[in-house]
Amino acid sequence: MPDPVDEPVAPPPPPVPDAEATARPASTDLPSNVAAALACFPLIGGIIFYILEKRDAFVRFYAMQSIILGAAWLLFVIGWQIVYGILAGIPVIGWLFAIILWLTWAAVNIGFLVVLIIAILKAFSGVRWDMPWIGATARKQVDGS
Repeated sequence: MPDPVDEPVAPPPPPVPDAEATARPASTDLPSNVAAALACFPLIGGIIFYILEKRDAFVRFYAMQSIILGAAWLLFVIGWQIVYGILAGIPVIGWLFAIILWLTWAAVNIGFLVVLIIAILKAFSGVRWDMPWIGATARKQVDGS
């Protein structure tokens, strides 16, 4: 009969990381990519996830970009309405200003929509994407540098 001390013992299997723990931020109980995609909805989504999520820098980054994009869009809307109210009321050439302003309105809103869709897709795929002119500012706010 062989001695039990002489038999080789198989090493225990290495620990498997818990997929649930690595895929979920601690604050919102959502996977990071889903929380970041939801945070991309301008202003409101960004504010909600920036307040709720304290640990996941990926979600906070997209939330800050959303806040900045939403604020920029809101300022554009207010400014556009002021300028439109002034210029469209000018007799005779007001209609020309109105057409130009409406084309500007359409172009800017299409641009905002394209950036928003790209941000949502990038966030959902787990890629950290800097929005043009906004990403660097959001990164400084989130990283604190």
